Amino acid sequence: MQASPAVANGVAYINSTDGNLYALNAHTGAKLWSYRTYSNAESAPVVVNGVVYVGESGALYALNASTGALLWTFIEPNPGPGAIEVFSPAVANGVVYVTSYDGFLSALNASTGSVLWTYNTSDQVDTIPAVANGVVYFGSFGSFYALNASTGALLWNNTAVRNAQISSPAVANGVVYVGGVDPTASEDVLYALNASTGANLWSNPGNVFSSPAVANGVVYLSSGVSVYALNASTGAKLWSYPAGPIYSSPSVANGVVLIQAGQSPFNLYAFSIGADLFLRVQPSKTTIHQGDLLTFAFPVWNLGPDVAEGEVLSNLQVPAGTTFDYIRISGTPGLGSCTHPPYGGTGQIVCHEGDGMASNTTWTVRLTVKVTAPAGTVITANAATISDTPDPNMANNTATVSLKVQ
Repeated sequence: MQASPAVANGVAYINSTDGNLYALNAHTGAKLWSYRTYSNAESAPVVVNGVVYVGESGALYALNASTGALLWTFIEPNPGPGAIEVFSPAVANGVVYVTSYDGFLSALNASTGSVLWTYNTSDQVDTIPAVANGVVYFGSFGSFYALNASTGALLWNNTAVRNAQISSPAVANGVVYVGGVDPTASEDVLYALNASTGANLWSNPGNVFSSPAVANGVVYLSSGVSVYALNASTGAKLWSYPAGPIYSSPSVANGVVLIQAGQSPFNLYAFSIGADLFLRVQPSKTTIHQGDLLTFAFPVWNLGPDVAEGEVLSNLQVPAGTTFDYIRISGTPGLGSCTHPPYGGTGQIVCHEGDGMASNTTWTVRLTVKVTAPAGTVITANAATISDTPDPNMANNTATVSLKVQ
């Protein structure tokens, strides 16, 4: 097996080097059915709406996912001498988009396999296209293309993104991320392109041996020996981890980056992502009376692997039934500053941490107020924290506490 398996509805679909596509019970491994494709197993199966699509040398097969029965076969449009590889398709809105190594992108009716349109790049193509917002994106040896998904009409192409057939594109927030080769420097580059115009937004040089994955403002990819995380807006490197050799692309799920590396045996690496800010509130005492000074401590931890840049404590008010006395900040990162009402006043408080919060560091804001409310009043303090760095777990970014005046 060389291609990644697909899993859907409790079944694992595996394209094998023995020329068969296998459907296995995902829980037990028991064989459910197999189909002879004569494939070289470089094409990963794709499962959509009860149909398995798998490419092989010169053809794309559509199979019933439950039984393995052949629904239709597509033969690549320009078969020449030898076997021309047909790659894993993208499926969207009832259309299958598939590339072949001799430069064709074909749009097929997902139900019948009939050809809706074909685009010829006259170049080498061997990656999976991406479909987003009615546009098909894919790369070739000499250019990167955006086509109208309905008609196949060329919307734009960027000839600066060369050798883009090594990396399937990822599309997120109006940006296309794809690996290629800088023809002026002869080095691998990850490009960020405007999805509407193809204009180059930024590029980051370095070995690109995988397709990128994008999540929460971060791009993840492999250099062949390391896993990289880049800021999706700027291309700035956030972190890297040596895990090679790596022949697969990263995937992101539930705040974790997964990637397979190594050779016999293979290793599966899992990385926590982002800056996981964790906020609590701690009162200086739990029994309070009118006229008391009461301090609320708001400690913030960074539990994630990334530095939390621009961390802010907000949604903080002088609690009703109290007046402002003073505020101070402490912690292992830079202290920062707060905007607050005058002594004896009420209103909003916002605190900015003065430096990036590294992993496993804390930053604490302590708010002291004077209790003015009479006995029986409930005093409630709450706050929220956020940073410019992606946070995969926002559930622990808020805190609240309530105390009753005695």
